[in-house]
Amino acid sequence: MRQPGFTEALLDPARAVPAGLTDPQGRPAGKRFDVYRNNVAASLTAALETAFPVLRALLGAEFFRRMAGIYLRQHPPTLPLLMFYGAEMPAFLAHFPPVQDLGYLPDVARLELALRHSYHAADAAPVDPAALEAIAPERLMRARLRLAPALRLVRSDWPVVTLWQMHQPGGGAPPEMRAEDALLTRPGFDPAISPLPPGGAAFLLALQRGETFGAALGHAEAESHNFDLGAVLGLLLKGEAIIAIDHEDNR
Repeated sequence: MRQPGFTEALLDPARAVPAGLTDPQGRPAGKRFDVYRNNVAASLTAALETAFPVLRALLGAEFFRRMAGIYLRQHPPTLPLLMFYGAEMPAFLAHFPPVQDLGYLPDVARLELALRHSYHAADAAPVDPAALEAIAPERLMRARLRLAPALRLVRSDWPVVTLWQMHQPGGGAPPEMRAEDALLTRPGFDPAISPLPPGGAAFLLALQRGETFGAALGHAEAESHNFDLGAVLGLLLKGEAIIAIDHEDNR
């Protein structure tokens, strides 16, 4: 019965030390608890700073730390590993009053979460690009491409890729406030982020659903009459994101 109150007190410095806590000598453990509480809050804040470096840069270090203190009280960790801590950050930002005029922040958080999930996804060997090029067009239309576990898509009404690129080494120009869809692939060890051309996300989502190449192409062209198939396939091959080609006659 004491556990919920203990956790709340642990994450909120305004709460009193839970009653009944003693040190090994039986003395009140208030000071020890305060030290432990400060260490836990500092560790969770550091985990959020590591997880959301672009978000931290956009908001400023001091504001981010204060916001993290509010976040960690509302969303304490549910797992012992902190690698995915912060999963509720997009929804938190969408309803956090001080940033309501910065509508792009939740999608930036989604992109940074997707980066971590891509990094920790299972390995998979990519197909040889020559194998794709060797397929006759009519047979390719009936084929299904399997995509790497590390591949992630983030669709946004905001320029999330450009905002992310601005805060990488070398920087970048301020973005135009327009929609961008992000493709995350993992060639080698580290994820890479690329902007998708119009229709690209529709194409990839259809492939992820298991639809044929031809059906996926139809979805892309319905979304964008100028869909650049070559550009999207180039991103997939460069990102080592195609791991199998399934043909109907081999099923």
